[in-house]
Amino acid sequence: MIPSPFADVPPLLYTDSVDIPVVFRDSPAARPFKQWRTAKPAPWPATSGFPAKNGWYLPTTTWREILKAATEVGRDITPNLLRLPQLASSELVARVAPLYAYLGTHAVDTKHPLAGSKGRRLTVNPVYEYGTERSAKNALGYRLGMTMAEWATRSLMGLGQTLHIEDGGPIPALRDKFVSTSAKLPDLWGLHAQENLYWMIEAKGGNVRSPRLWEGWKQLQGGSKVLHEYAHRRILVGASVQPQGDLFLTIDHDHHPGKPPLPPTVSTTGPQPPGSPEDHLGDSDDALMGTARAQMLVYLALSGAQPSRLKTVALPADRTNRRRSTRGVTTPLERDTDAHAMRSDARAEFADDAEPGRREYARFLGLDDFLTYRVPGTELRLGMSRQLFAACAQLHREDQLIAERTPGMRAEDVRADEPVSEEAEERRRHTQRRVFREQQEEERARIEPRVRAAFENGRDRPWRELLHTHSDPWLDLDEDPGLLEAATAETYLAIHEDDLPHHER
Repeated sequence: MIPSPFADVPPLLYTDSVDIPVVFRDSPAARPFKQWRTAKPAPWPATSGFPAKNGWYLPTTTWREILKAATEVGRDITPNLLRLPQLASSELVARVAPLYAYLGTHAVDTKHPLAGSKGRRLTVNPVYEYGTERSAKNALGYRLGMTMAEWATRSLMGLGQTLHIEDGGPIPALRDKFVSTSAKLPDLWGLHAQENLYWMIEAKGGNVRSPRLWEGWKQLQGGSKVLHEYAHRRILVGASVQPQGDLFLTIDHDHHPGKPPLPPTVSTTGPQPPGSPEDHLGDSDDALMGTARAQMLVYLALSGAQPSRLKTVALPADRTNRRRSTRGVTTPLERDTDAHAMRSDARAEFADDAEPGRREYARFLGLDDFLTYRVPGTELRLGMSRQLFAACAQLHREDQLIAERTPGMRAEDVRADEPVSEEAEERRRHTQRRVFREQQEEERARIEPRVRAAFENGRDRPWRELLHTHSDPWLDLDEDPGLLEAATAETYLAIHEDDLPHHER
């Protein structure tokens, strides 16, 4: 027997793992009272999909997985950032700051412990309990609800990319009904490729009681009135948390019968295959366009950052071990023994930081270098591969051309001296987004091959060319024992262990 070359790799640690109690129900009901602690939960199903039975479950996840969901869910505001891309970092801060500000963790003793659970759960911290006004609690409720809805549907149940319902809904012919400002509609929609079903999702968060859940159910019913011809699931995710209690989810659901979803009308490669879209960028134009669109906020933050704040990290070029699994969308890199072994080899070869050739040697070993950036004001580090960066750059250029032809988004259309009511301003921006999205769809047949070409050609383009700088960002091969890294096939996320939610004893 040949000994393993990675025998000296340290044991796996999951210091940011938490258990999230989840109850499935057929429709909204009263909030469970203490059952998140006393119920006998079932293990999460081994396959990512919709659970076969209602009842309590206790999946375990990581803080990194939750942050990944937080940075990607919600209204796509990138059309409004085309003139001010540097504000992308501010939007990323807005998406994660409420979670850091008001959430903590605590250890729990349960009547029915589950094998594999960590005994640690999320809760609200004393800042939320004693120092937070109602409006700030409402802000946390919105962000928490959207984040946990994204996490539950994508990380737990295998849904593809989610999109905000304001962007037009699943069926282009029904766009006007989905973007109506007067309709009471759910927050998100997505396509579950394995089920071949559209999912419509409404998120509620905070101190969620049954009246708010029934309000959300009515919004889902409003979506069904629009989508009634097509088979779909209605998913209502309530992320409920109270002082001295655990964060737990209620997932109320039903199945609406109808025609199966139609294949995308402009795709050159057919419907998106099962799994995370990032796992299929090489063979699905739908997956590539959807992923580039979802990562546009991160791209804008990377491309708008000062070069001195950028660096690259080495990840194995073989993406096989970073595909979507039953654990979630991301793969913690402490599980990737190959990455640590190859980094160690590269460090040993180039112990002198000033010695040239380390990037070329890393590539020789089978490592890619992902561009990364620490979001200002946080310890959150986000990044992506050069291929995805190149695809996002091309899509951004196409968006800029569309924006120049979109009334209200051109620089000459902005009148700062015009007083306007908040309601009128929201209607104006809503119209802007609708016109912008319509033009994107109309021109997708032209744009899609260009984004595909940029993705394919990006593999061998140096970072200095992609970033329009004189030199490549520094390739960081150091091992920081306190840095918790995670990655997907084409994206990167890391936090420092010291920056985890505060643990209450």
